[in-house]
Amino acid sequence: MKLVLDLDTGVDDSLALTLALASPEVELVGVTAVFGNVARDTSARNSLAILHMLGRDDVPVYRGRDRARTADAAYAATHEVEVIHGANGIGNVEIPDAPRGPEDQTAEELIAQAIERWGKELVIVPTGPLTTIAAVLEADPSLAEKVGGITLMGGALAVGGNVSPCAEANIANDPEAAAVVFSSGAPITMIGLDVTLRTLLPLEATARWRAMGAAGRALADITDYYIRHEPAALDRGGCVQHDPLAVAAAIDPTLVRTLSIPVKVDCAGELRGRTIGDKENLLTGPCVKVALGVDAERFEQMFEERVERLLTSVAQR
Repeated sequence: MKLVLDLDTGVDDSLALTLALASPEVELVGVTAVFGNVARDTSARNSLAILHMLGRDDVPVYRGRDRARTADAAYAATHEVEVIHGANGIGNVEIPDAPRGPEDQTAEELIAQAIERWGKELVIVPTGPLTTIAAVLEADPSLAEKVGGITLMGGALAVGGNVSPCAEANIANDPEAAAVVFSSGAPITMIGLDVTLRTLLPLEATARWRAMGAAGRALADITDYYIRHEPAALDRGGCVQHDPLAVAAAIDPTLVRTLSIPVKVDCAGELRGRTIGDKENLLTGPCVKVALGVDAERFEQMFEERVERLLTSVAQR
């Protein structure tokens, strides 16, 4: 499968990128950078650095949007986000810059061209705000029916939010963009808090990575910071796997059980950022496949085995 990752590269985005690189089914045709856990340019820098650390300087990185649709200025991470991901987005761990920068082409151009070239073979996995994806679909609405799928990390249907009682962070960072994407008619699978909160990456896994060379130690340091600061699983000896689960579900959709339902995004008031079933369009759609169940054990085994295989391979080069 051809894959484009649209990342706001913090810690769990770094893990999602690692899983994509570790998956033999995936041809990663590009990584696009958006704001969210960090500013857009920091996201691009982190993606390039992770790719370099893992020996994949062949994967191009493109700049996407740097602010929400209604924002007047470029996004800057809040103190609360920096506590979870670190000031640099990767747990305050210093890893070398890549010997290259982002491509001159924009993320929107790359995504549109990739859809036209590969069509149903292409899956896009956004793990941050949907600002860039919305811009692509608005510029050419026909792309919605051409793409193979958009498997996104975001939203919460039957559980509460993580930045407000009802809103998940990626959607809350740009509800207007999410509304455009959910109503586009594209084949969307929503990997939200309903399923990601049921996953776990334990400290025992990162301890094993430390014996797998410099890249393994760096990835363990990055992830252990997140384990110490991300509140969703502080009492479980690990961290939840938000973004990696989206990549895994794009590769193997049988990992999740979904409900097809039109999804509405609230864009105003106290409920801003909420994702909810759109009962007014229940019979007319368009529908989104919302993940409500997950085979967490099978996903966790898949993730750990593939990442350890990749880290071992990198250490042996």
